[in-house]
Amino acid sequence: MAGNMKKKTARIEEKKDRRPYATAKYVRISPYKVRPVLDLVRGKSVEEAAAILTYTPNGGADVIKKVLLSAAANAEHNQGMDRSDLIVAECFADGGPHLKRMQPVSKGRGHAILKRTCHITVILDVKND
Repeated sequence: MAGNMKKKTARIEEKKDRRPYATAKYVRISPYKVRPVLDLVRGKSVEEAAAILTYTPNGGADVIKKVLLSAAANAEHNQGMDRSDLIVAECFADGGPHLKRMQPVSKGRGHAILKRTCHITVILDVKND
Protein backbone atom coordinates (compact mmCIF):
# COMPACT_ATOMS: atom_id res chain seq x y z
CA MET A 1 0.00 0.00 0.00
CA ALA A 2 2.70 2.50 0.99
CA GLY A 3 4.76 1.59 -2.06
CA ASN A 4 1.93 2.55 -4.40
CA MET A 5 1.45 5.87 -2.62
CA LYS A 6 5.14 6.67 -2.98
CA LYS A 7 5.01 5.85 -6.70
CA LYS A 8 1.93 8.01 -7.14
CA THR A 9 3.59 10.90 -5.29
CA ALA A 10 6.68 10.55 -7.49
CA ARG A 11 4.55 10.61 -10.68
CA ILE A 12 2.72 13.73 -9.53
CA GLU A 13 6.03 15.42 -8.68
CA GLU A 14 7.42 14.62 -12.16
CA LYS A 15 4.44 16.21 -13.91
CA LYS A 16 4.34 19.26 -11.63
CA ASP A 17 4.83 22.59 -13.38
CA ARG A 18 7.95 24.30 -12.03
CA ARG A 19 7.44 27.72 -13.60
CA PRO A 20 7.13 30.66 -11.18
CA TYR A 21 3.62 32.00 -10.69
CA ALA A 22 1.45 34.17 -8.48
CA THR A 23 -2.29 34.16 -7.81
CA ALA A 24 -4.68 36.76 -6.44
CA LYS A 25 -7.89 35.21 -5.19
CA TYR A 26 -11.31 36.70 -4.50
CA VAL A 27 -10.55 39.97 -6.29
CA ARG A 28 -13.72 42.07 -6.28
CA ILE A 29 -13.90 42.71 -10.05
CA SER A 30 -15.66 40.78 -12.75
CA PRO A 31 -13.45 38.36 -14.73
CA TYR A 32 -15.05 39.72 -17.91
CA LYS A 33 -13.42 43.10 -17.20
CA VAL A 34 -10.03 41.59 -16.34
CA ARG A 35 -9.57 39.29 -19.35
CA PRO A 36 -9.07 42.03 -22.01
CA VAL A 37 -6.33 43.57 -19.86
CA LEU A 38 -4.63 40.18 -19.50
CA ASP A 39 -4.66 39.86 -23.30
CA LEU A 40 -2.51 43.02 -23.48
CA VAL A 41 0.38 41.54 -21.47
CA ARG A 42 0.35 37.87 -22.51
CA GLY A 43 3.66 36.98 -24.18
CA LYS A 44 5.43 40.23 -23.21
CA SER A 45 8.51 40.60 -21.01
CA VAL A 46 7.95 41.45 -17.35
CA GLU A 47 9.28 45.04 -17.71
CA GLU A 48 7.19 45.71 -20.81
CA ALA A 49 4.06 44.19 -19.24
CA ALA A 50 4.52 46.30 -16.08
CA ALA A 51 4.89 49.44 -18.21
CA ILE A 52 1.75 48.59 -20.20
CA LEU A 53 -0.25 47.99 -17.01
CA THR A 54 0.96 51.25 -15.45
CA TYR A 55 -0.63 53.28 -18.26
CA THR A 56 -3.73 51.16 -18.84
CA PRO A 57 -6.83 52.96 -17.51
CA ASN A 58 -8.90 49.79 -16.95
CA GLY A 59 -9.88 48.89 -13.41
CA GLY A 60 -8.16 45.52 -13.29
CA ALA A 61 -4.76 46.82 -14.40
CA ASP A 62 -3.56 47.70 -10.88
CA VAL A 63 -4.39 44.26 -9.48
CA ILE A 64 -2.83 42.48 -12.47
CA LYS A 65 0.34 44.54 -12.11
CA LYS A 66 0.55 43.56 -8.44
CA VAL A 67 0.20 39.86 -9.32
CA LEU A 68 2.77 40.20 -12.13
CA LEU A 69 5.36 41.80 -9.86
CA SER A 70 4.66 39.18 -7.19
CA ALA A 71 5.30 36.39 -9.71
CA ALA A 72 8.56 38.09 -10.76
CA ALA A 73 9.63 38.37 -7.10
CA ASN A 74 8.79 34.68 -6.60
CA ALA A 75 10.97 33.81 -9.59
CA GLU A 76 13.90 35.85 -8.25
CA HIS A 77 13.66 34.76 -4.64
CA ASN A 78 12.56 31.13 -4.86
CA GLN A 79 14.23 29.99 -8.10
CA GLY A 80 17.10 32.46 -8.56
CA MET A 81 15.94 33.64 -11.99
CA ASP A 82 16.84 37.01 -13.51
CA ARG A 83 13.89 39.40 -13.92
CA SER A 84 15.10 40.65 -17.30
CA ASP A 85 14.90 37.12 -18.77
CA LEU A 86 11.28 36.50 -17.78
CA ILE A 87 8.20 36.66 -20.00
CA VAL A 88 4.51 36.26 -19.23
CA ALA A 89 3.91 32.71 -20.43
CA GLU A 90 0.31 32.35 -19.26
CA CYS A 91 -2.18 34.59 -17.53
CA PHE A 92 -5.84 33.97 -16.92
CA ALA A 93 -8.77 35.05 -14.78
CA ASP A 94 -11.13 32.42 -13.46
CA GLY A 95 -14.47 33.27 -11.93
CA GLY A 96 -14.71 33.26 -8.16
CA PRO A 97 -17.75 33.11 -5.92
CA HIS A 98 -20.56 35.61 -6.49
CA LEU A 99 -21.72 37.97 -3.78
CA LYS A 100 -25.50 37.79 -4.00
CA ARG A 101 -27.36 41.02 -3.36
CA MET A 102 -30.95 42.20 -3.90
CA GLN A 103 -32.18 45.38 -5.58
CA PRO A 104 -35.65 46.30 -4.33
CA VAL A 105 -38.18 47.09 -7.05
CA SER A 106 -41.88 47.94 -7.10
CA LYS A 107 -44.66 45.85 -5.56
CA GLY A 108 -42.42 44.35 -2.90
CA ARG A 109 -40.28 42.41 -5.30
CA GLY A 110 -36.53 42.23 -5.62
CA HIS A 111 -34.11 41.69 -8.47
CA ALA A 112 -30.99 39.63 -7.88
CA ILE A 113 -27.63 41.35 -8.33
CA LEU A 114 -24.50 39.22 -8.68
CA LYS A 115 -21.34 41.00 -7.58
CA ARG A 116 -18.69 38.92 -9.28
CA THR A 117 -15.21 38.05 -8.04
CA CYS A 118 -12.27 36.46 -9.84
CA HIS A 119 -9.03 34.61 -9.28
CA ILE A 120 -6.14 36.08 -11.33
CA THR A 121 -3.12 33.87 -12.11
CA VAL A 122 0.12 34.92 -13.85
CA ILE A 123 2.67 32.27 -14.86
CA LEU A 124 6.15 33.37 -15.97
CA ASP A 125 8.77 31.56 -18.02
CA VAL A 126 12.30 32.18 -19.30
CA LYS A 127 12.76 33.71 -22.78
CA ASN A 128 13.79 31.32 -25.51
CA ASP A 129 16.56 33.10 -27.42
